[in-house]
Amino acid sequence: MIKNIVVIGAGTMGNGIAHTFAQSGFKVNLVDVSQEALDRGLKTITTNLDRIIAKGNLTEEQKAETLGNITTFTALKDAVTDADLIVEAATENQELKLKIFGQMDEFAPENCILATNTSSISITKIAAATKRADKVIGMHFMNPVPIMKLVEIIKGYSTSKETFDAIYEMSKTLGKVPVEVNDYPGFVANRILMPMINESIETLYNGVAGVEEIDTVMKLGMAHPMGPLQLADFIGLDVCLAILNVMYDGFKNPKYAPNPLLVNMVMAGKLGVKSGEGFYDYSESKKAEKVAKMFSK
Repeated sequence: MIKNIVVIGAGTMGNGIAHTFAQSGFKVNLVDVSQEALDRGLKTITTNLDRIIAKGNLTEEQKAETLGNITTFTALKDAVTDADLIVEAATENQELKLKIFGQMDEFAPENCILATNTSSISITKIAAATKRADKVIGMHFMNPVPIMKLVEIIKGYSTSKETFDAIYEMSKTLGKVPVEVNDYPGFVANRILMPMINESIETLYNGVAGVEEIDTVMKLGMAHPMGPLQLADFIGLDVCLAILNVMYDGFKNPKYAPNPLLVNMVMAGKLGVKSGEGFYDYSESKKAEKVAKMFSK
């Protein structure tokens, strides 16, 4: 049985994954390189729990139990001693993930399952950095993790049926809807989403319409809850660029090549909500109420 969970990375995805497991009654060791990063992650979890309480869907006692289920570590080796499942949620960087999986494989118990929250990188390639490829799997959660129901469960070339079944069934205990996906660049979610975002940027780049106009068409015409340019800002333009590059490298198909505007914005540090500016200006609000100066009329 899977009881003890380790989550690597206390950033946006990592703290959301830790929150979700802890609220479902699992014991969670949350790992990051610094105590400062861990403190920020715990602060975010606390804030998100308070929002759930305000909506009447959680009690103060349940909040205390959730936070009590989380222990923080800055040393991976110390955190994984009794782990049944490790979920890596570090930056979407292939070299970094391969390094982390090598360490996970070295320190984790023999029967521990190693999962990655990668949104695009090959599970098979990640598994090759370990000596337990049969126990390596993808668990691609959606952001914000405590709210979004979908989890893509991605099988690598050597992922065993036992590993897949264990993670698939456990995902249901988190209140999630697991979907089986095979190991190809971008999986399903980002293989469809990222070309749409890239095409939206292309539409802006070519002067077909402005930022608000593009987002309005997709919200009102296609019933999307958030326009693609706002969504790109929310995801992080650097993350969008990284995913598109993975798909472009994997398929060698020009339709996945990132638009030059996206590349330039990332180089300029305009990454969206997290940097305070992307297609929208977030200096006063995080609700995409003001178009960034570069794109304003």
